[in-house]
Amino acid sequence: MEKQIGINNGGIEGDHGSPGNSSEYKRWSAHRKKDAVLRMICGEPLDALSRELCIEVCRLEEWHERAMQGMEDALKLREGDSHLAELEAAMRRIGEISLENEMLRERIKKQNISAKKKNRR
Repeated sequence: MEKQIGINNGGIEGDHGSPGNSSEYKRWSAHRKKDAVLRMICGEPLDALSRELCIEVCRLEEWHERAMQGMEDALKLREGDSHLAELEAAMRRIGEISLENEMLRERIKKQNISAKKKNRR
């Protein structure tokens, strides 16, 4: 998600207030977003953080909401999640069915061979 960034309050958006060229492209990495969100979680004032990072308050709030949702989703996962157990059981069953099919095919082959031998007599 690249964005052309212009000069805002003497700096480039997302460049921690350093001066720069108005046609420069700057991308917010996940690591930098995480750092900003952690500062918000630690209680740093949103408006001060917004001014320092030269990023809109609404964007910071969006990152915060996403981070909180991601944490909640991560905490909901349990070891031995039921989906994983179901997947493992399904994979075992597929293996069993494949083996059964192979054994039945061999049995059919043997029956066909013995039937042909009976017809020749």
